[in-house]
Amino acid sequence: MEKQPQLHTIAPVYDENSRILILGSFPSVKSREAAFFYGHPQNRFWRVLAAVLGEEAPQTAAEKKSLLLRHGVALWDVIASCDIAGSSDASITNVAPNDLSRILDAAPVRRIFCNGGTAYRFYRRYDEAVWGKAEALPSTSPANARSSVQALTERWRAALAPWL
Repeated sequence: MEKQPQLHTIAPVYDENSRILILGSFPSVKSREAAFFYGHPQNRFWRVLAAVLGEEAPQTAAEKKSLLLRHGVALWDVIASCDIAGSSDASITNVAPNDLSRILDAAPVRRIFCNGGTAYRFYRRYDEAVWGKAEALPSTSPANARSSVQALTERWRAALAPWL
């Protein structure tokens, strides 16, 4: 698959009560088609986050937004535009980062988490000097086959619980 330039068009989810910011790298093809975060049915993000928060996994974009905002969680991606082959994080080049001040100047975020190593790597490159350290969490992507939903949930719960 050939790399194509892509622009991030999904608006961040946050409000004036957001205490945690979770950053992905860049939306997958399925997420871009669905026009919302973690749109691939095999991505475990929504199942893991709902379990951490003690709720049922949301199905619609409205339910997902409501889940995040009820619990003080903001959600966006590190990358605003890039060249990417399909959904392959490993293929990402020509990165332009998102301007995180859009969220971090508007909400009392106390902790930033990155969903996976690629998001963490780009956060460190483009944002850490401005916004401080983030914590890398294991990716919920189906490409991270070595982590079960249970293992992901335990790791994410341990990281997020003190900040919820």
